[in-house]
Amino acid sequence: MPLQIHLALLVLLAAILHATWNAVLKASGERFLTFTIIAATGTGLGILAIPFVALPGAATWPFLIASALIHNGYYVFLLLAYRHGDLSQVYPLARGTAPLAVAVLAAVFAGEAPNSAGLTGVALVSLGIISLMFAGGRPRGTARKPVLLALATALFIATYTVVDGLGIRHAASPWSYIVWLNIIEGIPFMIGVAILRPRDIGPFLSTRWKPGFAGGVLAAVAYGIVLYALGQGAMAHVSALRETSVLFAALIGVMAFGEPLGRRRIACAAVIMAGMIVLQVSG
Repeated sequence: MPLQIHLALLVLLAAILHATWNAVLKASGERFLTFTIIAATGTGLGILAIPFVALPGAATWPFLIASALIHNGYYVFLLLAYRHGDLSQVYPLARGTAPLAVAVLAAVFAGEAPNSAGLTGVALVSLGIISLMFAGGRPRGTARKPVLLALATALFIATYTVVDGLGIRHAASPWSYIVWLNIIEGIPFMIGVAILRPRDIGPFLSTRWKPGFAGGVLAAVAYGIVLYALGQGAMAHVSALRETSVLFAALIGVMAFGEPLGRRRIACAAVIMAGMIVLQVSG
């Protein structure tokens, strides 16, 4: 299922939103509590939408539960990556490796084997994204240690992408799947903060809830768009376009935090753009 142009544009919008909420999280300082607010916001928005969607059918619940568990594993590794690694170098490895892993998993579990042009497009996008980790120079010393963490994160990303791609196709309505996934995936972090940081969450909410709430709205909308696209187009194509969020995150770093653009980042962007074009003409 190749992506129609309106779906491709929607996924690119989701990539921008994804990069923005990650920038909010990265800038927050207190990432565990901020992310808990982001997750709780998604749960709250889902609860508000319950009257407007149907209850998922029995065939959908295994996918929803599996996806929520995998997402929370991904979130834990994401926070660990922020804590232990230079994310501007390591996180592109996680996001860039994911589309290739999605292509393999989608071929095995969904019968979606991309043609040679499509695989070339996915590979170009992945290469461009991974190359961003070298935009500031070759990782040295402690920057090498979180690489395994990044690869594990990529496996989580690829797995939940395929699970959600299959799940939303089993759902009677994509909106029902989107709403209920938002509801259940935020619950573990809410329980976690109640157990681990019960005294901190109240004061934090009273003074710093706005960035987390804004990030939660962006995250819910961004992944809602991706879920909708996964129900309409090939998983590897959607994943490759979605992971261009790393490029947008780099641009946000340039514009908002004064990070240098440099020739290497421009070259990486050119490779990513080439991959996107090949994907869209591959069929």
